[in-house]
Amino acid sequence: MELHEYARYDAVGIRDLIRSGEVTAGEVEATARRALAQADAQVNGLALPIFGPVFSQALGHAGDGPFAGVPFLIKDHGPVAEGVPFTLGSRALPGVVAGRDTELMARFRAAGLVTLGLTTVPELCLSFATESLRYGPTRNPWDLDRGVGGSSGGAAALVAAGAVPVAHASDGAGSIRVPASCCGLVGLKPSRGRITCGPDAGEAMLGMSYEFALTRTVRDAAHLLDAVQGPGVGDKYTAPPPRRPYADEVGADPGRLRVAVTTKAWSGTEVDGRVAEAALRVGHELERAGHDVTEAGPAVDQEAVMRSLVAESVAIASTLLLAPRRPDPARMEAVSRQALRAAREYTGLDLLAAFDAQNRVTRSAAAFFTEYDLLVTPTLARLPAPHGTLRYDDPEHTLTSWLDSLDGYGPFTVLFNVTGQPAISLPLGHADELPVGVQIVAPYGREDLLFRIAAHLEQAMPWKDRTPPVFVGNLS
Repeated sequence: MELHEYARYDAVGIRDLIRSGEVTAGEVEATARRALAQADAQVNGLALPIFGPVFSQALGHAGDGPFAGVPFLIKDHGPVAEGVPFTLGSRALPGVVAGRDTELMARFRAAGLVTLGLTTVPELCLSFATESLRYGPTRNPWDLDRGVGGSSGGAAALVAAGAVPVAHASDGAGSIRVPASCCGLVGLKPSRGRITCGPDAGEAMLGMSYEFALTRTVRDAAHLLDAVQGPGVGDKYTAPPPRRPYADEVGADPGRLRVAVTTKAWSGTEVDGRVAEAALRVGHELERAGHDVTEAGPAVDQEAVMRSLVAESVAIASTLLLAPRRPDPARMEAVSRQALRAAREYTGLDLLAAFDAQNRVTRSAAAFFTEYDLLVTPTLARLPAPHGTLRYDDPEHTLTSWLDSLDGYGPFTVLFNVTGQPAISLPLGHADELPVGVQIVAPYGREDLLFRIAAHLEQAMPWKDRTPPVFVGNLS
C-alpha cells in the first residue's frame, strides 16, 4: 500500500478496504508506520518513538471490532493505556507507567484500533499551544511556523498530515475543538457523561474535561462515538442514550431547525473578521437549506465562567499534589508552577463558590437551548497563532492572567466545557491558506443533531480536497 493511497482514506474507508480483502491489516500498519515517521519528522507530533513490540501486550486490539486494523494514536494526558508511560508534557515527570487501561482505552482496543504512538501536549494540558519545553513546538502542517492549538496538538498535527485517520483527544477548555480549527479537522466534544471517565475518575476535572478523538471526516466521528459511548460501571452520571446509532444520523434529514449565530465573544474579546466571516457563511448556508437562522447568543456570566475554569485548573494541578511522588516544581514551566501554587492555596469555600458559578452558567446556557436547536460561532477568535504567541513559560503570568490570555485566543469554547452541551468544530473556512474552524453547539445529549448538520455542511461546504502542504500523500 503506497502512502498516497493510504492517506486519502478516512478510518471507515481503511476499515472497508481491510474487510474487503483489498489490503491486509498488516499492510496498513506497515504503511502507517512509514507515514508516521515521515509526518513526525516535519511536525514533531509524537511524544515517544513509534511503538514497537515492547508495547504489544498493553496495546493489543480486537480483530473483529468496527475499526479493526485502523491505525490510531493516544494522547499524553495522563495514564491511558496499561504499560505505556506518560509525562503530561512535563520535564518533571520522567515517564510514569500507566498501571491499567482507562475504560475508554479498553473500548478503543475493543473497537480494533491499532495504537502506534503517543502524541504531544503542552505541559499539564493547560495551553492552546502545544509548545512544551519537554517536546519543543509541534508544528502546523498548513504552515510550519504556526502552532497547532492545544492541548491535543500532536494528535491534530498528525491526523491533519495524513499519518493516521483518527487519534485520541481530550477537551478541558477547547482542547479538541481548538486544534481541530488550527489544523482543518473535525473535532467533537461530546456531551458531559456521554463517554465514561472511569475507572480512576468519577468526574473528570470537576465535570469539565471530556475525551474523544480528532478525525478528518464526520462519518468517522459518528462511527467512533458509536463504538465508545455509554456509561461505565459506577459512573456518577451518564448522558441519555442515543435514539439510534450515530452513524445513521450522517445524511439524515435534520428537519427545520432554529439556529442562532453569533460572532461576538461573550468576554468581549475582539474577533478577527476573517474568522467571523466563516461562521456567518455557515449561517447563510443553513438559511438557504431552510432553517430559521437568527443572530443571537446566550447570556453568559463571564466571571462565573472564569471562576469555573480556575477551579478546573486547580483540579488538574491537584492530581500532581496528591500523587505518591510529587514532581519537582523547579523542572516545570512558569504557569504550571502558578497552578500548583493556586491549588495549595485553594479552599473548600473557593470550591463551593466554583460549583455555584458552574451551576449558574449551566442553567443559563440550558435555557438558551430551549429556544434554539443549534448555536453557530467561530471556534477561535483568530487564525492559527505563530509559535511563541502564547507564552506558557512566562514568569510574569499569574494563573488568572494566563487563563485570560487563552480567552483572548479561543473565547468561544470553554463555556460548553462548563455547561456540558456537545459542540463540534468543522473546517468550514479558509483564509490566508490556513484553515478556519466553525463551532456548532447543540442542546445537551443531542449529538444526533450535530451529526446531521455536520454531514450536510460537509457536502455543501466540502473540505475533503483541501490538504496541507505537509501531507504524507504528497511527501516523497
